[in-house]
Amino acid sequence: MAKGIHLTLMIGPAVPVPVPPEVLDSLERVQIESPSGATQAGFELTFSLPRRSPLETLFLVAGGTSIPLVRVVIAVTVGGETSVLMDGVMTHHEVRRGASGSQGSLVVKGKDLSQVMDLVELDGFPYPAMPSSLRVLSSLAKYAAFGVTPTVIPAVVEDIPIPIERIPRQQGTDYQYFRYLAEQAGYVFYIDPGPRAGMSRAYWGPELRVGQPQPALNLDMDAHTNVESLSFRFDQEAKETPIVMIQNPATKMPIPIPIPDISPLNPPLGAIPPLPPKFKTLKQTAKQNPAQAIMTGLAYAAQHQDSVTASGSLDVLRYGRVLKSRGLVGVRGAGMAFDGLYFVKSVTHTIERGDYQQDFTLVRNGLVSTVPAVPA
Repeated sequence: MAKGIHLTLMIGPAVPVPVPPEVLDSLERVQIESPSGATQAGFELTFSLPRRSPLETLFLVAGGTSIPLVRVVIAVTVGGETSVLMDGVMTHHEVRRGASGSQGSLVVKGKDLSQVMDLVELDGFPYPAMPSSLRVLSSLAKYAAFGVTPTVIPAVVEDIPIPIERIPRQQGTDYQYFRYLAEQAGYVFYIDPGPRAGMSRAYWGPELRVGQPQPALNLDMDAHTNVESLSFRFDQEAKETPIVMIQNPATKMPIPIPIPDISPLNPPLGAIPPLPPKFKTLKQTAKQNPAQAIMTGLAYAAQHQDSVTASGSLDVLRYGRVLKSRGLVGVRGAGMAFDGLYFVKSVTHTIERGDYQQDFTLVRNGLVSTVPAVPA
């Protein structure tokens, strides 16, 4: 690995353990995709594979019935601070033989621990008189053995079913059901690895755009520049404001209600949003009760709020730390329109010997910063 960066790789059934030195020495490349929202995080490990290498037997045994789940934990230490980048399971592996006697490679792919929640379908499992948040919390309890601790935030508008009228029943796997309930509430569900190896946090709640920002990404600032590339795109048509239709039970007349995308947990990061924003009438909400209609509007607003997107790459050693997704970060040197705070939508880690690169995508709701300065 690059000087100043220490990589930790742990593999094992159920409880991962540090790999032997010969396995770590054969590791050529690590790639980890860490998106925000409801998309599963994934990883890819590439090992050199000389002929008669024990690696082939060590990893291909993961496909056997004796070890149904092989867990992988990847952590990296930069500047004395350790970050757990991935806690997941293997899902795919392949051997690529070299031509003309050259050494081959072993490629191991996998996903985060949400993959464990996506194995068994529980169609028809009842949840009488339980709001969405309580259904998620009770189902997540079964994954405590994997070191998963739940963080569940009740929906803004809770729809508590009355048992004599209806009893909600699960459709699909736990992971599919968690995502379905999150989409209905305008929330997200994801697994966040850490803070220590073997631990993860299952989050079901709003996409939080508050908190302490990460150190700024500097562009065209001479010696202070810490990004290799950074480009911006402003899409005026990306932002949409939903209008839900609630039916008056007495007159049967629909009542239009616009749903904003701004809340205390999602404050505006840009001072000038697209004007005028597009309005989208959600006609299907007229058949829903008021609580369900508002939840549908909140979900739509959460998915159509960002008009500014920034894409770039950085060298971790120059940045001095690991840029993390699902958090805030500052941008400097891009000009008045694009400087300020952004939400880190996705990060792709690529680690090779002597190099640690990150490709990232940032988003926010409009132009011009809402803060006078960002953390350096």
